[in-house]
Amino acid sequence: MQNQVDQVESQSNFSLLYECHGKSAPEGSKGSLYFGENCLEQKLLGENNDELCNARTTQSDLSDCMADEPTPRLRNVVNADENACLHGQQESCEAEENLKQKSSTLQDLYAQEYYDDEDDDDSDWEPASHFVIKKWFCANCTMPNFDDVCHCDVCGEHRESDFFRYDLSQLHVGGEVVNSYKGADSSTETCTAIGFDERMLLHSEVEMKSHPHPERPDRLRAIAASLAAAGIFPGKCTFIPPREITQEALLMVHSLDHIEAVQQTRDMLSSYFTPDTYANEHSACAARLAAGLCADLARTIMSGHARNGFALVRPPGHHAGIKQAMGFCLHNNAAIAALAAQSAGAKKVLIVDWDVHHGNGTQEIFDGNKSVLYVSLHRHEGGRFYPGTGAAYEVGMVDAKGYSVNIPWSCGGVGDNDYIFAFQHVVLPIALEFAPDITIISAGFDAARGDPLGCCDVTPAGYAQMTHMLTGLSQGKLLVILEGGYNLRSISSSATAVVKVLLGEDPGYDMSNVVPSKRSLYTILQVLKIQLKYWPSLKPSYTALQSQWGLVSPNNRNQMKRRRRLVGPLWWRWGSKRFVYELLYGSFRLNGRVPVKRIC
Repeated sequence: MQNQVDQVESQSNFSLLYECHGKSAPEGSKGSLYFGENCLEQKLLGENNDELCNARTTQSDLSDCMADEPTPRLRNVVNADENACLHGQQESCEAEENLKQKSSTLQDLYAQEYYDDEDDDDSDWEPASHFVIKKWFCANCTMPNFDDVCHCDVCGEHRESDFFRYDLSQLHVGGEVVNSYKGADSSTETCTAIGFDERMLLHSEVEMKSHPHPERPDRLRAIAASLAAAGIFPGKCTFIPPREITQEALLMVHSLDHIEAVQQTRDMLSSYFTPDTYANEHSACAARLAAGLCADLARTIMSGHARNGFALVRPPGHHAGIKQAMGFCLHNNAAIAALAAQSAGAKKVLIVDWDVHHGNGTQEIFDGNKSVLYVSLHRHEGGRFYPGTGAAYEVGMVDAKGYSVNIPWSCGGVGDNDYIFAFQHVVLPIALEFAPDITIISAGFDAARGDPLGCCDVTPAGYAQMTHMLTGLSQGKLLVILEGGYNLRSISSSATAVVKVLLGEDPGYDMSNVVPSKRSLYTILQVLKIQLKYWPSLKPSYTALQSQWGLVSPNNRNQMKRRRRLVGPLWWRWGSKRFVYELLYGSFRLNGRVPVKRIC
């Protein structure tokens, strides 16, 4: 019986999520949606126009076919007879043998894989994907691991960990307004308010990619479970009833085109604003709930009904600008909260953004506004770290120069002492001179130790101390809004440490030996030199630090060296957080061909 291959389907539909080398939407889309299998009908119908190749072609024909389609995938093999050569079908066998001998490209090796098993029974045979390596993804940090290991190579989590199985039914039942504060002092002026709604968990990536998306619903589940285990929520905090933000409030921050683009996702099964910023049919509701909770928390604090608050929300917001969604963010929650606070009586608002990525959206929104001071501490690496903005010289526009303060770290591995030192010498002096009526923290926990994207070294104690330092501003009126953070254990422990400070607990951080690395001190000196012309109160710090330059401990030059060498250019060239995330950890095939090895 003659060997016959009925169907070869060319794998031409590589996901645009990883081939696109930027984060902006395609031209002509008015900054709206970048679609990838966005309608249910497309999901059901599929595609029936794949080109077919015939296995009885000559070796040259086979090579031509493979040259046109770099990664062919065999769908069906029928009438396959392992004894075909005995029946005189010598031509196909000779072509096969020549192919084996001349296999020098990755495509040839891939094709050879399917012609190499002559002794196997093909009756139930199904083709396997090329370069199949059994692996599992860590439930804690989403990193891929080889199947023969039981603990994650990145965070150490066990593959069968049940830490992330939660029951949130006790936190929020049926949308009812619940005041869970049961402390001895029930005065609203001394309570901490928390905003949360289960519907924000419905925002998730529908289309499964080669790697789980780091911005996932488990982030909220992990923090909620940690707060519950600590007896904080429910127990010691006031629950803020959820509400979707109005379009009028959104128009104070975003353009109408952007608002409508997000709203349109209600009618789509799956869509993408940028290669790493997904949406499903529930995303618009989740984004409006997150923005509404942040606005209501700001008003509650300004009205005196709560001392401070924590917004346990997603999707995050600080990358969302006036006209575009990007960096996992749809609506800018911190900006909406700031304007809501001003509508409730605040004249001046301070936003401190300690997310490891620069909040380019927040800076854009308030770039010319002297009533909002934006301070960001983030990895920058000369513009090579996503999103590439946030250099020290970006100080604001026109009359608002000095009201954008950027502290751009030049490398990864930045830790507690670096951040706290920057707070002591830059953040607090400027904030005290500004004298805000309310302070808002864009609290991304992706600079935390163990985070797969941030690769820095801030601990829960460090986050608690920074929060404690900010409670002395604006008469204690402080709102913490969740942004990034992708290691579940890191974000849950860090968020819990922050909420404990909001409740009045002392962080207990040893402030007697706060010494930054030499690289971080150099960055801080650069920032002070630039901001001196706008904030004269920085002069004493600048003079004192110049004299201390030679006394600072040298930076560990080998720390993160290999990672910086690769990550730096990639963040800038491709712009997508998820693209580099996959490239770093070995689950992405560069240009669809070359498997990238794990480098860290």
